[in-house]
Amino acid sequence: MAEAGNRETLPTDVLIVGAGPSGLAAAIRLKQRHPDLAVTVVEKAAEIGGHILSGAVMDPVGLDALIPDWRLKAAPVGPDVTRDTYHFLTQSADFAFPHALVPPQMRTKNGIIVSLGDLVRWLGEQAAELGVDIFPMTAAVDVLRSGDGPVRGIITGDLGLDAEGKPKSGHAEGIALEAKYTLIAEGARGSLAKQIIGDFALDKNASPQKFGLGIKEVWEIPADRHQPGRVDHFLGFPLDKRTGGGGFAYHAQDNKLYLGLVVHLDYADPTLSPFDEFQRFKTHPRIASLLEGATRISYGARALTAGGLQAVPDLAFEGGGLIGCAAGFMNAPRLKAIHNAILSGIGAADAVGDAIAAGRQHDRIADLGHHVLSTGIEKELAGVRNLKPLWSRFGTLLGAFLGGFDMWCQNLLRFSPFGTLRWSTPDSAQLKTLDKVKPRQYARPDGKTTFDRSSSVFLANLAHDEDQPVHLVLADPSVPVSENLPRYGEPAPRYCPAGVYEMAEENGAPVFRIHAANCVHCKTCDIKDPARNITWVPPEGGSGPNYSGM
Repeated sequence: MAEAGNRETLPTDVLIVGAGPSGLAAAIRLKQRHPDLAVTVVEKAAEIGGHILSGAVMDPVGLDALIPDWRLKAAPVGPDVTRDTYHFLTQSADFAFPHALVPPQMRTKNGIIVSLGDLVRWLGEQAAELGVDIFPMTAAVDVLRSGDGPVRGIITGDLGLDAEGKPKSGHAEGIALEAKYTLIAEGARGSLAKQIIGDFALDKNASPQKFGLGIKEVWEIPADRHQPGRVDHFLGFPLDKRTGGGGFAYHAQDNKLYLGLVVHLDYADPTLSPFDEFQRFKTHPRIASLLEGATRISYGARALTAGGLQAVPDLAFEGGGLIGCAAGFMNAPRLKAIHNAILSGIGAADAVGDAIAAGRQHDRIADLGHHVLSTGIEKELAGVRNLKPLWSRFGTLLGAFLGGFDMWCQNLLRFSPFGTLRWSTPDSAQLKTLDKVKPRQYARPDGKTTFDRSSSVFLANLAHDEDQPVHLVLADPSVPVSENLPRYGEPAPRYCPAGVYEMAEENGAPVFRIHAANCVHCKTCDIKDPARNITWVPPEGGSGPNYSGM
């Protein structure tokens, strides 16, 4: 928490951190209902959508509520979903679940395949037309607050600091943006959200948030294999029965295939590499046949929330609120979050707009959580609340069976035989020590279907000035070698999907290196490090990936 000091201070009515679907939805809703309010959105990416990554099949209910005529306004969406199939893969076989057995909570009515990056760019245009001020390349590095007082805004990051934190030529100090209310819409494991949740104890009544790492590629596949609107979700191979997650293949427009794997970050094997498991996924005959003669276009990775309703913290704090995946509204079984992000922005905007209209500012809006959850988010998440904890406790096969049974009971009988399952340990505490596992070995990539990290990260279009302070901060630089290496084999080089971390040797001794310029801002290290020694903080505004079509 920081004071403005001698920084320039700019006022606004409502400040929103993050130009994703929740932040832009909140901005649009505020200007729709209160056109005279000054609404400001800051975004750390070089352009709107540059850091956005999602599968993505969108449930349109959120966009319908925000902009009912979005189709007439030419929102950039892909084909309607024509077929949605769940599969279980063994190493060589593919078993499709009969559609009638899939619980209604896991189906998406009127689903649409979208590029979320393209969609939020369009939402940014809609917001700007309403008079919202949007500032890309602006990293929010701290909250503006005096002692234990309310949040009054944010501090933006300096531009032009060298690796030692000293000003370079062209240095520009960050500014203070002061607002009546501040909405945090950073996405999963946002740095300000993490800070605010801890300082205000917003999670005191919630289970620790669960996360997954989503890795995605966009391919252009031959036209004879492309089926626009086809959606396939996969359980099983390449993940073992104790490792949660699954793959997806979405046939988007223009012969594009959105291909990805989500690995839940509560896995136990310290030698597991989500990146390499994704490469294995592509070797399955069901997937490999799609990729023959295809061209890989882009690559990216991002953490996502998976804890569901039990892990949602209190949303309101003095001076603002949490929205979108910063709060954790992902429906993990359905792998859907865009609609809930938009709905949360709408609900929070209504609460904030009413508070300002009543002459209030900087206080805790007690009914903000009600406004958000009553949009349909709470009802939806309640219906799937036990699948993730059952999966974690009993593994993929039995956990999925019990989760399906629970969802059918809720759908048909209006009760859950399991009540509401909770947990007490975070993902970082789940790793076994190295002596309790058989180290995994991964095949070398073939450069056609499977690839290494460096060639993959190249497709993320990274922009990062290496002469700036390292944004991956070690609380104790000795821990990776002294503690993590002997206990876990130092898992950071394996769980990182971008080659940021390296165990090397100098003068016969192991050293831990950080290649910050490779970072795609997925936040996995901040979540999974067993010593909780790594903190991800925003680098200079505009740094990181510049995703296109993701």
